[in-house]
Amino acid sequence: MAQMRLDKFLGEMGVGTRTQIKEMARKGRVRVNGQTEKKSDRKIDPEQDVVQVDGREISYAAWEYYLLNKPQGVVSATEDRTYPTVIDLITDARRKDLFPVGRLDLDTEGLLLITNDGDLAHRLLSPRKHVDKVYFARVEGNLPEDSPEQMARGLVLKDGTKTLPASLTILPDSDSTAASVMLTIQEGKFHQVKRMFEALGCHVVYLKRLSMGPLKLDEALAPGQYRPLRKEELKMLRQLDQTEGSSEGSCAAVCIEKPEG
Repeated sequence: MAQMRLDKFLGEMGVGTRTQIKEMARKGRVRVNGQTEKKSDRKIDPEQDVVQVDGREISYAAWEYYLLNKPQGVVSATEDRTYPTVIDLITDARRKDLFPVGRLDLDTEGLLLITNDGDLAHRLLSPRKHVDKVYFARVEGNLPEDSPEQMARGLVLKDGTKTLPASLTILPDSDSTAASVMLTIQEGKFHQVKRMFEALGCHVVYLKRLSMGPLKLDEALAPGQYRPLRKEELKMLRQLDQTEGSSEGSCAAVCIEKPEG
């Protein structure tokens, strides 16, 4: 890995601003390889040099990936003035630039990938990639018998928006008050799942995302729990078609989406 400035290293790991880190170094609070370092602009090797602040070792992570089982009542955002965010749930993250890949509605549960990898987010969210997203839903109302066929043709929503073809499976259910269904879509329009069922004359009362591309929800995670992505999971995500390029800046365009639940 290329060398980088000490203050950039510490800034990316959330230690403080460049000005704050400069002051920390001036006061002798920063050590590199056991030696006090008062020049915050010196170059270090993040993979070889041992950096400490106030005696605490700061390890470097260029990328982080977390699989979260999003609970209800938490917003898919990096910050919010009213509700807790999904980023607030990741309590042991080393990086401070994490974001949710796509967004689930406030009352929607299930799989959400948290990362700082903008390229990977772009590949998962780009409409041209046709990445499957699978949802379990409970739906009230009279679900038409030909709902799977209507979904497969592509629905026209109440505002005139045409959706891509989707796959709907109606599950066996003894509850006569609501139908249990599995829905697979390949896009993420505003409140899309709910609006699709509204177009069929129904109302979604519970919604949970089960998978996104090759990434599946870990059922061992209770709502609100998370874990780092496993190596094999990350490998599968990286094997998604990479013919369409993107840049770090693309995450601002693809990650700050409106909720798709």
